Amino acid sequence: MNLNAKPSEIVALLQSHSPQSQAAGTINTNCVDVSKFHTIMAVLQTGVLGASATVDFSLQQATDTSATGVKNIAGKALTQIVKASGDDKQAIINLRVSDLDVEGGFDCVRMKIIVGTAASLVSAQLYGIGPRMAPASDSNPATVVQVV
Repeated sequence: MNLNAKPSEIVALLQSHSPQSQAAGTINTNCVDVSKFHTIMAVLQTGVLGASATVDFSLQQATDTSATGVKNIAGKALTQIVKASGDDKQAIINLRVSDLDVEGGFDCVRMKIIVGTAASLVSAQLYGIGPRMAPASDSNPATVVQVV
């Protein structure tokens, strides 16, 4: 690891679901091309969950950013988070890009959040780590307005 590199040169924010009270239902983020990175990290945060609410979080792969052929990535789903123990928690999914169905042309990833029963406070971010060509910050979306 290059100790002289800035964190923003080795980690990029690829996708974000901003913090909000999310009604019960499914949220699929946009698919993003992850072929420029070695590994991906998805982070889910919960705030206060609604009465009897549940939250499921997983990663899906596709062959392009339009979600063509979208399918689940085996082993990349969290155990369901429930109201009884799920307020103000964080959970992480790690993924090696080489674990995607690369031979099938899958090089894009999206996050899938399912809020069950009642509106709940949630947010999520997808990070690209270890760019194949630096700096990672070149892959940040336009919503990242500053890197200092």
